Amino acid sequence: MFKRKMTMGVIVGSRGFFPDHLARSGREEMVRVLTSADIDVVVLDPDQTVHGAVQTAEDARRCAELFRANSDRIDGVIITLPNFGEERPLADALRWSRLDVPVLVQATPDNPAEMGRHMRRDSFCGKMSACNNLRQYGIPYSLTTLHTVSPDSPSFRGDLARFAAVCRVVRGLRDLRVGAIGARPTAFNTVRYSEKLLEASGISVETIDLSEILGRIGRLADNDPGVREKLDAIRGYVPTQGVPGDALLKMAKLGAVVDRWMAEANVEVSAVQCWTSIEENFGVVPCTVMSMMSNELMSSACEVDICGLIGMHALRLASETPSALLDWNNNYGDHPDKAVCFHCSNLPKHFLPDFQMGYQEIIADTVGQERSYGTCAGRVRSGAMSFVRFSTDDLSGRIRGYVGEGRFTDDPLETFGGAGVVEIPNLQALLRRICEEGFEHHVAASFSTVADAIHEATTRYLGWAVHRHV
Repeated sequence: MFKRKMTMGVIVGSRGFFPDHLARSGREEMVRVLTSADIDVVVLDPDQTVHGAVQTAEDARRCAELFRANSDRIDGVIITLPNFGEERPLADALRWSRLDVPVLVQATPDNPAEMGRHMRRDSFCGKMSACNNLRQYGIPYSLTTLHTVSPDSPSFRGDLARFAAVCRVVRGLRDLRVGAIGARPTAFNTVRYSEKLLEASGISVETIDLSEILGRIGRLADNDPGVREKLDAIRGYVPTQGVPGDALLKMAKLGAVVDRWMAEANVEVSAVQCWTSIEENFGVVPCTVMSMMSNELMSSACEVDICGLIGMHALRLASETPSALLDWNNNYGDHPDKAVCFHCSNLPKHFLPDFQMGYQEIIADTVGQERSYGTCAGRVRSGAMSFVRFSTDDLSGRIRGYVGEGRFTDDPLETFGGAGVVEIPNLQALLRRICEEGFEHHVAASFSTVADAIHEATTRYLGWAVHRHV
């Protein structure tokens, strides 16, 4: 799957009357750890300041200038404290850089066997002073799991992976352009949302009427190169035995038109009207086209669920793997911590190890089987699961949501569409929260453990009211 190359700014803290050789070795260690994680580094050189550290106001200005010059590519900033650190210049460097990115504060531990004058760090204490100043300056920041932690330790590598996910979510949701293809289905009041609240967080919605999509399809020749390419891609993506050729051609035309419109409109992800206009007026379901986009990390949600789509995108950013939109759909027997998650289905191939193109059995009862082909049906595989739901709350004027983790199980299940059994600790409390707070019946999910990163990104850096289910 796609892995985005990341860049971290690094501020090395040092206080003059502490051993400055610790700043030199601490800088080298942090750069080495980041480079080994395939992360580019922007940091002062030793010929710009003493050991490349920030100790004075002049050091802070040089660091800020360096960061401003690289602002387009810096995803986050790591403050590393190999000794106590000068607290004010660290905050000044961030303020003067005018960066608006996540910040991680790391402090290197002392060795109890080396607590003499030339080896004692006092980073344990210095981290508190650094955080105090960041708080005074109004700069949000993240912390490592352990108060002090060596950069080359497994614990810090876990912190770094989580912080990188936080940075991807923050950067990916700010200035996001979302495509809304068609109107919200009349029967789905539950997916209404506020474009204005999303816009206030930097998320823009670009709309196009479904009639425009169908009109463009109508002007496409069967032998259009884009259509033929999409038809080949569909056949290579999912088994299509028993699906009429004219239905596959319609899907290919739909996919080609949606691809072109998304490129023209410069949107990254999409939500599509389905129930039941596209079936009645065009004659297929859009599920396969949407499944393929989600599998290629271009998340696509049905029923024009824009907030559900944003949840999918947050999971995709954090985990760098495909995500899906599911219904909290059924109880699983009398197991209080298990439920059935289901969709018709447009689930990405990543979720379904053994799947087949079929028809949408529920819609077929209304419009007929011949107008309902295009689902990707199969059983969701087992594995770790992260889930998230965002919602725009017009009554409180904020974006809110919930996020948590569980797992897809291999419990037996006989049904249609795309479905899986999930097990989530304390599920009944989560379901009560969903109902009491009026959240939607859709939930985004991925095979990952990124709930903490999404919670941190959305609450600390985007200012959303997101509950972490535990």
